[in-house]
Amino acid sequence: MAGFEILAIGLDEADAPARFAKSFRETGFAILKDHNISAEEIDRMYGVWTNFFASEEGPSFAVQPGESAGYFGYKSENAKGSASKDLKEFFHAYENKDLPKGTETETREFQSKLVTLGATLLGWLSQETPNDIKFSEPLENMIDGSNMNLLRIIHYPPLPKDVEQGEVRAAAHEDINLITLLVTGTEPGLQAKDIDGNWHDVPCKPGYITVNSGDMLSMASKGHYPSTAHRVVNPPMQENRSRYSMPLFVHPRPDVLLDKMTAGEFLDERLKEIGLK
Repeated sequence: MAGFEILAIGLDEADAPARFAKSFRETGFAILKDHNISAEEIDRMYGVWTNFFASEEGPSFAVQPGESAGYFGYKSENAKGSASKDLKEFFHAYENKDLPKGTETETREFQSKLVTLGATLLGWLSQETPNDIKFSEPLENMIDGSNMNLLRIIHYPPLPKDVEQGEVRAAAHEDINLITLLVTGTEPGLQAKDIDGNWHDVPCKPGYITVNSGDMLSMASKGHYPSTAHRVVNPPMQENRSRYSMPLFVHPRPDVLLDKMTAGEFLDERLKEIGLK
């Protein structure tokens, strides 16, 4: 598709809200090329969680039945409609849940900054959305008091030699939530799909934060901001290294009315579809 351009935006640019909304409207994605999270903070986060995944602590933090916080082992999740489990392990960190020792300080600060940034971006979208699209409340207010914001720290191990056909690091999917903020991963691999079915590499310069629209935002905006399919492809064997990424999924309170469903009802439905509930 000609013209599939994910705009890179500076947080302090005068026209940042308009350009952010334009990029979301046209691609479901936007990139923040400068923000309030330093390279040192990002490096520290990757460092403490690389150590966690290299340790044998994961099983002691295994997610418990009926819960969603904690460690999920390798091949725990499949994308909606995919028969194969993704080639990854991950940890779900919530603001009000316990974290592994040695990760707390970096993770709490990092997560807090991302949530604050997410509220700013939702405010931009509220400001730039056409007046004929009515939200049940301003987008930025939907996350006030929410304890559902989820920081997912993901480890994609080097691919095993016996990868089966169809197995990938993250199969094509749309996110469930309002918006996702993703600090650039430690390796390339993220791709987004345009409306013609073509896949495009998402720019992955160090320090970028990629932001994408989720299904909840698409539903609340009556499709004005599309929820764009994306995936993480397998690396060539000569670049077969671990990959780490840290998306923050910004969620509204469960009682927020999106359209004909509340956020809580929609989340329950989707978690069952991907095998996490």
